[in-house]
Amino acid sequence: MSDNEAAPPVNKNKAHRKDKPWDTDDIDHVRYAMDPFEPKDNKAGAFTEESSFATLFPKYREKYLREVWSAVTRALDAHGVACTLDLVHGSMSVRTTRKTYDPYIILKSRDLIKLLARGVAVTQAVKILDDAVGCDIIKIGTLVRNKDRFVKRRQRIIGPDGSTLKAIELLTQCYVLVQGNTVSVMGPYKSLKEVRRIVLDCMKNIHPIYRIKELMIRRELAKDPKLATESWDRFLPQFRKRHLKTSEKTAKKNEAIEQKTEARKAAGLEPLPSKPAKKVYTPFPPSQLPRKVDLQLESGEYFLKADEKQARESEKKKQKQAETTAKRREERAEAFVAPVETAAPTVEEKRHKKRKALEREMDNVEQSSPEKKKKKKKRAEEDS
Repeated sequence: MSDNEAAPPVNKNKAHRKDKPWDTDDIDHVRYAMDPFEPKDNKAGAFTEESSFATLFPKYREKYLREVWSAVTRALDAHGVACTLDLVHGSMSVRTTRKTYDPYIILKSRDLIKLLARGVAVTQAVKILDDAVGCDIIKIGTLVRNKDRFVKRRQRIIGPDGSTLKAIELLTQCYVLVQGNTVSVMGPYKSLKEVRRIVLDCMKNIHPIYRIKELMIRRELAKDPKLATESWDRFLPQFRKRHLKTSEKTAKKNEAIEQKTEARKAAGLEPLPSKPAKKVYTPFPPSQLPRKVDLQLESGEYFLKADEKQARESEKKKQKQAETTAKRREERAEAFVAPVETAAPTVEEKRHKKRKALEREMDNVEQSSPEKKKKKKKRAEEDS
């Protein structure tokens, strides 16, 4: 860089950060654990100082730890490490002894009790004592503020019926356990970084399926020796989150409405109802509603004395009670009102009815004449 060019501004929180040459993607961390450490490799003999680590565990883990503590003790005794389970204070501790020969085993033992505290089964947790296996406890509790959003994104790591979690484990060859506010990971050192990236991106609202797809492509590309020295960027998918502007969103929405309207017209259906007309904007606020005191001043109640107010209220109450009583009395009286009954016809009415029916039949049989028509009219008038 020339002197004329200004140096880019550096964040004050990252001023002292430096690149880690041992933590790049092309370095295989497994080479550090190729040769196991044997007692003969410890040339200096027993340790001069005792090293110890302790960790707390939640109350619900107490019963399980009490049952499996004998298995933990046997696993650590093989490496010369002593362990203690304190049920009073709810803590586990490990420490070196005179029989300890591996200087790094105490750190592995610390990871063992951390995994046990985070809900990992003892059969899985003891695998951390192997030099080729590492662990990473990812804290996700403080990454999302909203509790509901945090629960949804944490569930997204597991997936439906644990399918997403199973895919991550198969691709990375790691054991992953989502428990509370942490994600416990065990596996090869190189894969731990991939799992951490997937988990942190998921809590930042990037779905794990994108990272899983990228891992699958990388695994297929690694099988081709011709691509070992080439860049894989052209094969990897580029997922970009595009934010639409407000005008673009409105245009997209209007286009969808137009398409829907045209489809309804083609099908012979009625068009969608249009939005109601907006009210005319006025800069003046609505008139203020009268207060209770204002209403009392208008009615004159404000100037009444206490006993007069009480007498008026009691009169209103009595009037309301009288109206309610009268209404209920009417409702009760409705049950005693007799229904309208039709009286049966008398003998004379029946004879008169039969006589009229016979006369009508006789008139229909005989031929119609002007005189008979007049008689019929007279009869009709008489009947009416």
